[in-house]
Amino acid sequence: MLVLVGGGIGSLARYLIALWTASVFGPSFPWGTLTVNVTGSFLIGVLATAADDYGLIGSNLRVFLVIGILGGFTPFSSFSLETARLAEGREMIPVATNLVANLVLGLSAVFIGIACARILAR
Repeated sequence: MLVLVGGGIGSLARYLIALWTASVFGPSFPWGTLTVNVTGSFLIGVLATAADDYGLIGSNLRVFLVIGILGGFTPFSSFSLETARLAEGREMIPVATNLVANLVLGLSAVFIGIACARILAR
């Protein structure tokens, strides 16, 4: 339930920020996505460190904030945190693998999805 409610809050926040940034900066660049990715990455760094390293946030609140709200706000923040944790452990091969795999496979999947939709629409 914590993830469900938090995810709804995060998704709504993402949508509102996307609308706001488009109205301020125009729709020619995905400023909303950039804004939520950077903001979400900062917030997940603060919250996960406060919870995991210092015990300042309990496990239920961590689930609500980190997985729920920030997961709905931007899954990119999870990717950023996981990559940072690998880098902190000096795991450079897994860091590079994670970066390249997410970028290459994610973009490839989008292009394949676009092609499939176009084929099905014929």
